[in-house]
Amino acid sequence: MNAASLVVCVLLLIPSVLSVAGENPGRVLKAGAATSNITPPLGMEIVGNFAPRPIAAHVHDELLARCLVLDDGTTKLAFVVADTISLGRDVWDEAKGKIEAATGIPAANMMFSATHTHSSVAAVTNADPSLDYRRFIIARVVDGVRRAVHHLEPARIGWGTGKVPQHVFNRRWKLKEGMTNPNPFGGLDRAVMNPGGAVRLKLAEPAGPTNPEVFCLSVQAADGRQIALMANYWLHYVGGVPREHLSADYFGEFCRQIESKLAPGPGDPPVVGLLANGPCGDVNNNDYSGKTPAVKREPYEKIKIVAGDLAAEVLRVRETLSHADWVPLQAATAELELAVRRPTPEMIAWAGSVLAKPKGAAAAHPLEQPYAERTLAARDAKPDSVTCVMQSFRIGDLGIAAIPFEVFTEVGLEIKAKSPFRSTFTIELANGSNGYLPTPPQHDLGGYETWLGTNRVEREASVKITAKILELLGRLKG
Repeated sequence: MNAASLVVCVLLLIPSVLSVAGENPGRVLKAGAATSNITPPLGMEIVGNFAPRPIAAHVHDELLARCLVLDDGTTKLAFVVADTISLGRDVWDEAKGKIEAATGIPAANMMFSATHTHSSVAAVTNADPSLDYRRFIIARVVDGVRRAVHHLEPARIGWGTGKVPQHVFNRRWKLKEGMTNPNPFGGLDRAVMNPGGAVRLKLAEPAGPTNPEVFCLSVQAADGRQIALMANYWLHYVGGVPREHLSADYFGEFCRQIESKLAPGPGDPPVVGLLANGPCGDVNNNDYSGKTPAVKREPYEKIKIVAGDLAAEVLRVRETLSHADWVPLQAATAELELAVRRPTPEMIAWAGSVLAKPKGAAAAHPLEQPYAERTLAARDAKPDSVTCVMQSFRIGDLGIAAIPFEVFTEVGLEIKAKSPFRSTFTIELANGSNGYLPTPPQHDLGGYETWLGTNRVEREASVKITAKILELLGRLKG
């Protein structure tokens, strides 16, 4: 390269260098956080398991909506992580509309998700006002975000990752070559969820990966006081909760430990911990490889172990972070239409035969009746497609994706690997709840998460969703 060419190259580089160096002066990042109690009344049905479902008789720990609002001076972003198994899009949309009217934050800039604790209730409307949980949870979420907005103050922000591999195991296992396991529809699967009993002898290998990382987003006041600490970990609920108890599971215990360790001085707003669940539709904390000795645990014991290990790692990562005084914030949202999955004529005939059995007749599969009911419900469901919210946020060079499904880990890992951002994590069960999201190859293996009624949309849905999320992340990065 000659001298003249070198000078041209240097001059071309100067504007981009100057734009980065001059991007922040005079700009102030603000943040505010709050919690809102969403504990339902006793007497409601706990919905985390198949029927017969227990009735809530005790509150072990309060269920909360944990809220964080960020403001870069131009754009506001709002997060809500709620201690509930899941919420339909209509519930979130109504809450967002009320918040937008009260605060001016666009609904498209709100990323609201459920933790997926199985010790919670459904957001249902009830003629008895004391049991109208839908109206109650919407009001409390709206209050929480408005309070977070009220707490906005100059802030700084940082993020990073740690690892907590000891609690994540793929719960789906492939069976040995030539071996199968019966499903409720009278068919045979090549993969099984949570294998127990005799099927353990058929196991070949886990059917998918896990993600050992925990993502950490730290938000501090200008004086270093912690405003909020948000984590993202790809693990299903832990459980070990008595059937009639309401509980936020390990998500709530993690937040309580974070808040206790980082408690501010008198007169300051309380620090808020948030734990947004990541793509873990095929992951839990049970090791079916036989390498981990089985230990009988007391109620809530395993929850405290998992939450304690997670909190310790997140607090360690927090100590290593560099916090920026300002970063740009952006949001991108799109509607994605997916076909509703329909049963075949053979499945409809099977369902009719199951439901026609006389009371007390022997069942070919322990779950045949609920899946027969789900099969006919899928036949009759209207309309023929569902429109889902696909969403991405940008916080500096951090990308955050949100998907309204129980997402398989491999989907989240693909998004992370292909994202244009240096760091990316995904939040599942965000802005709605549309069942499990297996990949097409996982559909071929079968197993609980792929069954009609557990999975409710077209076979290629994960491919379309991944493409749309990467498109949104690319739009933000561009």
